[in-house]
Amino acid sequence: MQNIRVAVDAVVFGYANHKLYVLLIQQKFGGSQLQWALPGGLVQNDETLKAAVERELKEETNVSVKYLEQLYTFGDDVHRDHRNRVISVAYLALVDSSNIEIQANTDALDVAWFPVDELPDLAFDHNTIVHKGLQRLQAKLTYEPIGFDLLPQTFLFSDLEALYTSILKKEIDRRNFRKKMLGFGILEETEFYCQQKAGRPAKLFQFKPAEYQRLQQEGFYFEIKFV
Repeated sequence: MQNIRVAVDAVVFGYANHKLYVLLIQQKFGGSQLQWALPGGLVQNDETLKAAVERELKEETNVSVKYLEQLYTFGDDVHRDHRNRVISVAYLALVDSSNIEIQANTDALDVAWFPVDELPDLAFDHNTIVHKGLQRLQAKLTYEPIGFDLLPQTFLFSDLEALYTSILKKEIDRRNFRKKMLGFGILEETEFYCQQKAGRPAKLFQFKPAEYQRLQQEGFYFEIKFV
């Protein structure tokens, strides 16, 4: 007789000060008490996987997400959770971390953003899950404009450049990058300016999701290549 439980875990990435962060909770109960982990929990009998991960995120971190996609199923290691046989369906989420207020609740003792390059030893196999999420993010940045989900609604073009270089850990030809991004027709220069630390105030840009969707229907393909 099977005794397998199904859980969901969320790899929520945020971006600030040219660094990529992941949202973690400190567990309140169980054998992994006080250890940092990804937000998540068991799926209830009457809910979908997506509803479960959205509920767990809201309950444990006070975060609601717009960009959410199924990442991978973790269950080959039958001992990944010492309490029970648990199969976890992991999700990838992207948020503008400057525009949300995180708050620990339910079975989370604390919640915090951690730089992906400075993660502690996480509970269960969550370090592996974060790594899988980072690989997916790095790949999709080159063929889908998902990076805009990590930025505020309006942003400096230099912030977009920094996002790509810091997450992909590659240098870019800034002139070609700007030319290509603007050539797609999915960015709009606003009338607003931002005072930079040095030099003149710079114009703010915004992403045009409706235009991107329209272009997609016409066969448009987003692609950013790096040497």
